[in-house]
Order: sequence, then structure tokens, then C-alpha cells
Amino acid sequence: MSALHFYEREGLITSRRNSGNQRRFGRDTIRRVSIIKVAQQLGIPLKEIIDVFAELPAFGAPQQHQWEAMASRWQVQLQARIAQLQQLEKSLTRCIGCGCLSMKQCPLYNQNDKLSEKGPGPVLLQSGS
Repeated sequence: MSALHFYEREGLITSRRNSGNQRRFGRDTIRRVSIIKVAQQLGIPLKEIIDVFAELPAFGAPQQHQWEAMASRWQVQLQARIAQLQQLEKSLTRCIGCGCLSMKQCPLYNQNDKLSEKGPGPVLLQSGS
């Protein structure tokens, strides 16, 4: 299935049919597909894109104020993800630097020794996580 079929099925874009029953997409669809592609490159989940697009008119490109609202919403999410990734980077560097690979001490897998509550041994492997 093509991306256009998928996006149309998900309600992200719409098409019109000509007299020969062929689908035709307007310029607004090209803009929408561009926004979808950029959002996906930024890591915005498809569900979030669908939610934002539900607030837009079915035909026509987003107006300036709609684009600004979309961009602001996604900027907040991206800033939160950047902060999470920076924290992960710091934790990963510490983990590699210590070389202990201790499940008791590891800030990535067992922050604050939460796994001790589940008992001794390889509890991550035993639970299938």
C-alpha cells in the first residue's frame, strides 16, 4: 500500500475523484504530506500527527495560526525528549565509565535499586523483561 493510501485511510489527507473515478490530490495534500514527513523525521508519533490534523479543515493547507499551534505543541514535546536523551547520555557515559555492569548499581536498568524488591538473582531475565 502506498503512503498516500495509508495517510488517506488514517484521515490525514483527502482526495477527490475525477469522472474516471481516479483519485486526485490538491496542493493542500502536498503540504500536508510534507508536514507529516517532517513530523515523522522529528520523531512525532503518528497518533499525535493524527490528533493535530483532526483539528484542521479537511481540505486546505493549515493557516498560519494553526501551523504555529502545531509547531508549539511539537516543540514542547521535542524539548522534553531532548532533555530525556541528554539525561540518558549522562547515565550511559557513567555506566560505560564505571564498567561494573552491576544490576544493583546501574542507573539505567535499576535506578535506586528498585529490583531488590523483586528478590535475589537475575530478576529481569526471570520475568522475561
